Amino acid sequence: MNKVVERVALGGFSAGTQRHLTVHRYGQRGARPKAYIQASLHADEIPGMMAAHHLLGLLDKAAAEGKVVGEIVVVPAANPIGLAQVVNGYHLGRYDLVGDGNFNRHWPDLFGDLPALVEGKLTQDETANIATIRAAIGQRLDGMTALSETQKLKLGLTRLAYDADIVLDVHCDDDSLMHVYIPPEHWPAYSDLAAELEARACLTSADSGSFCFDETFYMPWSKLRQAVGDKFPIPSPCFVATVELRGQADVSDELGAQDAAALFRFLQRHGAIAGNPGEAPALLCEATPLDATDVVQTPAAGILAYKVALGDKVKAGDHIADVIDPMADAASARTRIVAVNDGFVLAKRLHKLVIAGHRIAKIVGTQSLKHRQAKLMLE
Repeated sequence: MNKVVERVALGGFSAGTQRHLTVHRYGQRGARPKAYIQASLHADEIPGMMAAHHLLGLLDKAAAEGKVVGEIVVVPAANPIGLAQVVNGYHLGRYDLVGDGNFNRHWPDLFGDLPALVEGKLTQDETANIATIRAAIGQRLDGMTALSETQKLKLGLTRLAYDADIVLDVHCDDDSLMHVYIPPEHWPAYSDLAAELEARACLTSADSGSFCFDETFYMPWSKLRQAVGDKFPIPSPCFVATVELRGQADVSDELGAQDAAALFRFLQRHGAIAGNPGEAPALLCEATPLDATDVVQTPAAGILAYKVALGDKVKAGDHIADVIDPMADAASARTRIVAVNDGFVLAKRLHKLVIAGHRIAKIVGTQSLKHRQAKLMLE
């Protein structure tokens, strides 16, 4: 079997502690295409780890049969720091409790001095330019250092993925339908990912403004194209996507196996694994701009009572939820929450006790919203 399992040390957060990443490598290093898949960067989002568990089984079999054509790197549990964050019996894996914030924000900037590093080295040969730019990005990474454990985690994962042709970051939402985030220029060329996963939404954004993991590998190419203009051919050779495997409670062997099989077929269709995956299923959605999805926030604290279900179509002004004040004098004390856009309910909040400002729903529309023009991925 052409497989290697590696350990990437993260150092110790405190005296007597030591954590590491477990990395599964398939195929030959440097073979193309290179696919990188990681799961549960938000460590309390378990569906990704379950899907990765089943995907490793499929890849082990493919490797044993000599069917891994490219290079495939899988990190089935991408956040051992977050896995350990259990406080009074509750697992808190979205934010770094030490203070480094959301684990999927503020990733290393791989652009920076990239124009200077490639100056005089680019030609009219697109393939050669890809190799030159990847080498320069690797040079930037070689010069980066990290102090905190979380910074070491981010740098370590970035070094594993920076030269990949395909980067998939597997998450889940709170209580949600399947959906994916991809850059608009990769649609529809990679729409089969959404089709295989039976996604109900595909949300596109060229730059969310949040420095998320997937954008780390897409943005340097986009920014470099803007910097050099049309002097040299600079493609977008790295397809990136964030995959949201439904909601936090959607964890089972059955769903994990289904999702793993979909990812495996996607890798086959894009040349990383030999074999015929068959025709991609029919899409269940079309791509829509991320800024057309409203993230509904509650203006009041209390008990959340929904009036809509996942997948329900709504119109602007429709009643979607109440927030009940349990300490009010009158039993009728409710705050009514209405939709501000036409669309359908993609996600809801799993925990029903809320404070003012909590996000309680995502409503996917088709028209860009004025209030969604700044930072598109909330902290």
